[in-house]
Amino acid sequence: MNSVLTRYKRLTTIGAVAIAGTILLSSCAANESSAPTDPTATASTLAGTIDGAGSSAQGSAQEAWIAKFQTANPDVTINYDPSGSGAGREAFLSGGVSFAGTDSSLKPEEIAAGFKACAPDTGYIQVPNYISPIAVIFNVEGVDKLNLDAATLAGIFKGTITTWNDPAIAALNADAKLPSAPITAVHRSDDSGTTKNFTDYLNKVAPEVWDAPAADPFPYQTGEAAQGTSGVVDAVTNGTNTIGYADASKAGKLGVAAIKVGDKFVNYSPEAAAAVVDSSPAGDTASATDLVIKLDRKTTDPTHYPLVLVSYIVTCTEFADAKVAPAVKAYVQYMTSEEGQAEAAASAGAAPLSTELSAKIATALESIK
Repeated sequence: MNSVLTRYKRLTTIGAVAIAGTILLSSCAANESSAPTDPTATASTLAGTIDGAGSSAQGSAQEAWIAKFQTANPDVTINYDPSGSGAGREAFLSGGVSFAGTDSSLKPEEIAAGFKACAPDTGYIQVPNYISPIAVIFNVEGVDKLNLDAATLAGIFKGTITTWNDPAIAALNADAKLPSAPITAVHRSDDSGTTKNFTDYLNKVAPEVWDAPAADPFPYQTGEAAQGTSGVVDAVTNGTNTIGYADASKAGKLGVAAIKVGDKFVNYSPEAAAAVVDSSPAGDTASATDLVIKLDRKTTDPTHYPLVLVSYIVTCTEFADAKVAPAVKAYVQYMTSEEGQAEAAASAGAAPLSTELSAKIATALESIK
């Protein structure tokens, strides 16, 4: 954890270029076998185009990564479409992109089906590249601070708690002037890894209320639906007495609720998100090239923030189109490097990968050829 915090304090400021819908920037690596420690330090020898799609939570970080990578690698073009985790995985499964960003790890049935972008009878890579808290954002008249425990949060989004002055909310916010207004709870309309992480937290911590399992689609016919991270943030911002959930990098000036961990209410932070990841075990599909993490949602340690997402890059060990391999390998190595993680922290408030996890990722990426 100390190593995570040390790197987090060494953040640098970057400029990023955002293009609506698809982020289109040029980049390449220092050589054909590995990403540079500093992508501006060495002349690039790569050329070509690689396409990726998926996690909108990664959007700000992808902008920063691609912009930085572009300055040193002008002969490679990287297209990343932040279309959502489900859409990204589908695109990778069908061979439409060379890599996917996803806040929801691959399902066993997706792994069993194989990946058309990959050479036949070869493996896949799934490694964390972006760790971020999920913020419970709100826009409630007269309320600047809000405390919520998991059961109350579950009731709000399930639709069993319908007004802001409900006794369950009032009991957690004795000093707040809660209006008697109806609650508008905004969830994602698309298949979303952010939704899967949000519903996993509620199901694990408040199963007596949230009886639906974790899933990419929102499981209940309640509240208001909005497309993508930006859609949820816009709906909460422009609505009245609203609440939603989104990657913390997109919370902006909205109110953000503190959630109960143990006997304290905890605000999100990169450090608290990193602490949960570092203490969590490997997931069910884990292997040398699949570094999936099973997050400890039930922690009672108030230095942890369990409403967190780990977003992954999914790609091939060998590609059906071998020409893309060097650029994909170099780009993923850069995203997961110390410098790449510092860029994500500076631009999106992400929690940098720990030293131990970074070493495992570096080893896994050597399998790309």
